[in-house]
Amino acid sequence: MGFFKRNKKSDESRQISSHGELAAVWSQGEEMIGMLAEAHMSWGLGSADRWGLDQRTGVITWTFPGRTATAAAQLLGSYNADAGTWLWAWGNQSILPEMSRDSAVVRDWLLAQGYSGLAEPMIDADDQMAAMLAAIAVRVTAAPGFYRGTGSAAIPFITFGPVTLTAEDGTSSTFQIDFEVESAAE
Repeated sequence: MGFFKRNKKSDESRQISSHGELAAVWSQGEEMIGMLAEAHMSWGLGSADRWGLDQRTGVITWTFPGRTATAAAQLLGSYNADAGTWLWAWGNQSILPEMSRDSAVVRDWLLAQGYSGLAEPMIDADDQMAAMLAAIAVRVTAAPGFYRGTGSAAIPFITFGPVTLTAEDGTSSTFQIDFEVESAAE
């Protein structure tokens, strides 16, 4: 990038942060992600040995020594740093439709609010823009769980519901967060 050349992706991020209603939804989503991360750390989110998402069952699984954590999940989208793009799950042909319902809700909300440029299947994005889109999606859907996966090419952004914790001996418990926040899509 030349010295005087503007970064289009950063311009888009600034544009979101300057739109009143959209900036508020983004800010609320970031706050929700922070609260969710803190709460879900109590059962180990972020410290699993490995994780996997089965599209056929719609279940995300985190594996720890001596236990697993599972939850119903939805894919919001994926961020590809090399390509500089965000791909909404509803626009990704490799994602089963039942795994992209939440991302379709976000698309519909963005269109209804007049943000059609953010409702395109693929959007130019840097890491900041991907984080902003994920925060907006978490707030719009009032997601009770959020996970930024790992990946070599594309990083998946996932929401999830109540978590079932299962020990090696088969005993289980459920971890659930209930927000007082209504979905912005309603």
